[in-house]
Amino acid sequence: MKKTVSDFVVQRLHDWGVRRVYGYPGDGINGLMGALDRADGAIEFIQSRHEELAAFMACAHAKFSGEVGVCLATSGPGAIHLLNGLYDAKLDRQPVVAIVGQQQRSALGGDYQQEVDLVSLFKDVAHEFVQMATSAQQLRHLIDRAMRIARDRRAVTCVIVPNDMQELPAVPVPPRRHGTVHSCIGSTASAAVPNAAALGQAADIINAGSKVAILAGAGALHATDELIHTAERLGARIAKALLGKAAVPDDLPFVTGAIGVLGTRPSSRMMEDCDTLLMVGSSFPYAEFLPPGGQARCVQIDTDPRAIGLRYPTELGLVGDSRATLAALLPLLDQKEHGAWRQGDWADPRLVVMVLNNRDLNLVSWEQRMLGGYPKFNASQELPDLPYARFAEMLGLAALRVDAPEAIGPAWDAAFAADRPMLLEMVTDSAVPPLPPDVSLAQAKAYLRALWQGDPEAMRTIKATMREYWASATA
Repeated sequence: MKKTVSDFVVQRLHDWGVRRVYGYPGDGINGLMGALDRADGAIEFIQSRHEELAAFMACAHAKFSGEVGVCLATSGPGAIHLLNGLYDAKLDRQPVVAIVGQQQRSALGGDYQQEVDLVSLFKDVAHEFVQMATSAQQLRHLIDRAMRIARDRRAVTCVIVPNDMQELPAVPVPPRRHGTVHSCIGSTASAAVPNAAALGQAADIINAGSKVAILAGAGALHATDELIHTAERLGARIAKALLGKAAVPDDLPFVTGAIGVLGTRPSSRMMEDCDTLLMVGSSFPYAEFLPPGGQARCVQIDTDPRAIGLRYPTELGLVGDSRATLAALLPLLDQKEHGAWRQGDWADPRLVVMVLNNRDLNLVSWEQRMLGGYPKFNASQELPDLPYARFAEMLGLAALRVDAPEAIGPAWDAAFAADRPMLLEMVTDSAVPPLPPDVSLAQAKAYLRALWQGDPEAMRTIKATMREYWASATA
């Protein structure tokens, strides 16, 4: 059987190292689906329940494997459904290639069924590269460019393949003539470490500080040892943005945990008191949880020069790989004493995971109260009382539902003694506020305004807030 355009696309993806594609079938990609079947497992097709999930799965694949994630969707509605997951990849700077179908070329411009201007639709989320194929000779360089740009720029790219093109004869090698493009597969070498002068300048800034705070993000996930060695050398403490949570373990005494609205008090105090800030692979967006402008001298390490100085006034930006840059910077850093600044104020650094069932979209409920001054709107905020423990048991897990304070201790004892994974469903009170490390006057006024306007849980939240503040003050 003569190879089709679809066969060539599948083979080219395989040649780039793709071994898994996430998607949902539809008649706009029948040719591509047939080619995946004919490839006899060379590329595994993972069927999602919805195209949006396929894009999220491709993004997760990129995050956890370090490879380019690939998703596949049909034309029209199927392509539209990809967008949410692709924006997740774009905003988290993950390399994802979306391959989507389109109505046949002869119908385009005719207001045909499910005809959507897909190039315009994807132009924002895949702004680094989005192209629709109109000739079989294009497919080689379209796939090559989509893969290379996604990988090297850590971006979302998109290739649109009309369904009538998918069954055309493949053109593996375009003719050598004017107007053709001859691309290739290969690796890209780039400078991963800034020059020696920049590293020396960064070391001078950091060595001059006596209270160094490190903020680690997703770009530092592969630099665990280097972050720890840097903190040890400087007597520094490390806070973590949400996407950088796995960068360093929480049980190290100088790791203060998460930063932000749901961050820890040690992280908040560190940012309030530091005189030097080393940002490593982070684009943490909330300025109110960073040092006030002018308080701390800042050195920022990031692979993307566009991220330098975006979140905090940066005295020096180092564009490079976080692991390699820290490794090159370490020999230039002074060994400092580990004083009180280093130890922080952790009482217990352990991390506990459980299901907290408060039957409420609680973070948003409290944002409505404390940021907007609006009372809780039950119709939008209340959740069904899903029996998490019973559902876990249906899956073969051990489980307990805990709905009384005196049952908490025995439940943990049972969990640690279980012979299988165990779920603890803790029935919690939605009226207890998820207080940030510090409550501003504006937040307090908005909270009181929400209660005054008839919040349905006004008295419960007041009592719970007073109990929480008392517990914090007497701890």
